[in-house]
Amino acid sequence: MAQRVTLRKRQPYNTTSSRRRIVKTPGGVLRYHHIKKLATAPKCGDCGSKLSGVVALRPREYATVSKTQKHVNRAYGGSRCGTCVRSRVVRAFLIEEAKVVKRVIKSQQKGGRS
Repeated sequence: MAQRVTLRKRQPYNTTSSRRRIVKTPGGVLRYHHIKKLATAPKCGDCGSKLSGVVALRPREYATVSKTQKHVNRAYGGSRCGTCVRSRVVRAFLIEEAKVVKRVIKSQQKGGRS
């Protein structure tokens, strides 16, 4: 008959936060090892893809990690992916260009009338 294993934590329910694995100790006793939740990588706020260059950790563990591992050296570093940042920059540039063109056309029409 298999050796019985008792829970090491108080919570008896089989939830995601209380996952466990049976491990045999060097003394030959079977014990439960509680497994931590898997970390998910941070996602881009615009498109939802994984942010490359940013480590995947549990929320509390980001406090112990250096700043270089939490962001990328770029505008919107740890928040948006590179393609979304590029599209934002291009969109802003095109909007500004459209304003300039509109202003030039308006001044030409004004000069042509008088």
